[in-house]
Amino acid sequence: MPNYYFREMWTPLRWIGIRFYRDDRDRLWMKKGKQRRQLVRSSEAENTES
Repeated sequence: MPNYYFREMWTPLRWIGIRFYRDDRDRLWMKKGKQRRQLVRSSEAENTES
């Protein structure tokens, strides 16, 4: 299982228990309450195919 380093992004949704995080690959993750983090969006570099 890979290890990720997360940093929390502050948004007003934090007041109701929804938190957003960025990992070391600049992907966006969301966490609701006590649930696990879910990947919301991958970085643009991973989506483009060359």
